[in-house]
Amino acid sequence: MKQTAEQTTVKPVATKYVYDALKEKILSFEIYPGSRVTESELADLFMVSRTPVREALLRLENEGFLTIRPKQGCFIKPINIEELGEYYGVRTALEVAAVEGACHYMPESELQHLLHLWSPDQALVEHSADQMEDKDESFHIALALGSGNSTLVRYLQDVNDHIRIIRRVDFQDEERIKRTYAEHHAIIEAILGREVDKARNLMKRHIQRSQDFAKTLTLTQLAKKKAGVSRFEQVKAL
Repeated sequence: MKQTAEQTTVKPVATKYVYDALKEKILSFEIYPGSRVTESELADLFMVSRTPVREALLRLENEGFLTIRPKQGCFIKPINIEELGEYYGVRTALEVAAVEGACHYMPESELQHLLHLWSPDQALVEHSADQMEDKDESFHIALALGSGNSTLVRYLQDVNDHIRIIRRVDFQDEERIKRTYAEHHAIIEAILGREVDKARNLMKRHIQRSQDFAKTLTLTQLAKKKAGVSRFEQVKAL
């Protein structure tokens, strides 16, 4: 039986809806890290068939947000603060290497473009946490690309995949967003001046502040969620 154009459109739309909604619940800890959910629960929750739920879960698994275990269900990735600290240590080393390379090789025109994007005035524009996360990650990848080291870029992208859930909470505070703009702007100015030591030190402090803030906020949010309703009640209430 041939599918109509309307039927072929509904499936990807439903999958995207489930993917977006479920990802938001994971990132906001409304579904507690380490929790188990099933396709049938989620299908009932989002009032869709199990097919778009299954496809959304596969996509989220590929992105590292959960693990699918046959005949057991889906398990939201637990947050290991100690492990995240190790990833941040690797990230710091990579980011420092990136700014060193950028000081030597990144064209002035590209740096001037970044300087405009990260002008402190831009911090006054309203941003969602997702938008800030994307823009922040793009900034750091741009510097890595500017270093001319493609291997460094790949490793940095891999580290970002592992810490994305904690980086997102870094941008739920207006003052933190303003500070990020100011710190990025200062880093770019140092690179433009080809001041390697200054750029390196600014980047180290920037990553450390980001890690400290995100860790504190993550632990606070986790404690609040744990003290609240059960995992099943959380899912039902979404």
